[in-house]
Amino acid sequence: MTVAALGDSLTQGYGLAQGDGFVPQLQRWLDAQEIGAEVLNAGVSGDTTAGGLSRLGWTLTDDVDALIVALGGNDLLRGIPPETARANLDAILTQARASGLPVLLIGVTAPGNFGPDYKDAFDAIYPELAAKHGALLVPSFLAPIEAARDAGGKDGALRALMQPDGIHPNARGVALVVDAVGPKVAELVARADQTPG
Repeated sequence: MTVAALGDSLTQGYGLAQGDGFVPQLQRWLDAQEIGAEVLNAGVSGDTTAGGLSRLGWTLTDDVDALIVALGGNDLLRGIPPETARANLDAILTQARASGLPVLLIGVTAPGNFGPDYKDAFDAIYPELAAKHGALLVPSFLAPIEAARDAGGKDGALRALMQPDGIHPNARGVALVVDAVGPKVAELVARADQTPG
């Protein structure tokens, strides 16, 4: 069973030692649960939803059985219109569905600096597209870190779980993310197991 993780620097493991990124930690989580799946790292630092769409064709090789899509953070950093990000993600999910692949969509939440209308429009993309395409959903990649920050005092939790740039989690932060995302990936693998072909 092969799961491709299509994403940006959060997937790729930016700023982390080779074994500490999202994909290697997720692989260890799956191995510990005795789930027979190999996760392929298709994360590219700086990638937008448009970049992910443009390289989807060569990511979805014949041996890929399921797809994780974790894109949108760089669209937010660049202030790309929500409707553009939505159209790109919609096209990615449409192609995956046409290939018969189950998908786990992992979202990001918009900050408030572009205004409430932008935030509402962007945050709505992920649940609406997951419902449209029958994809599994994790609403926010960084939700476990945000929850730890909210519970334990902002600065201390962020320093403990994030890299100095304040954008990318450190190895401990990634471990929290994997603990939250892992069960959904297990569900994705189970769906792929039931998919004909």
